[in-house]
Amino acid sequence: MPRVKRGVSGHHRHKDVLEQTSGFRASRHKLYRRAHEALLKALSYAYRHRKERKGDFRRLWIARINAATRPSGLSYSRFIGALHEANIALDRKSLAEMAVKDPEAFARLVEVAKGA
Repeated sequence: MPRVKRGVSGHHRHKDVLEQTSGFRASRHKLYRRAHEALLKALSYAYRHRKERKGDFRRLWIARINAATRPSGLSYSRFIGALHEANIALDRKSLAEMAVKDPEAFARLVEVAKGA
């Protein structure tokens, strides 16, 4: 089996890791071993938080819908239940957007839900 010298490929790998960790603090962007550890941790956090972001936005939308329905004497859960009974299929993202950008239309939607 022929001998393989790995200087060039190893240098490229180290260079790639150090470039990816360029904004990190202290030895986490200067020393390869520390940088590699930090990069692995950062990538795992990024993967996990991409999943968490979906729940974060759902919680935000629910809070906005709840805040918009409270003045008309309706809770969030009763409002969503009434929308289902009235066969109005709007997702929470669009409901929250409507509550913030178009309060008049959202108020009409609340009245329809109250009627159901």
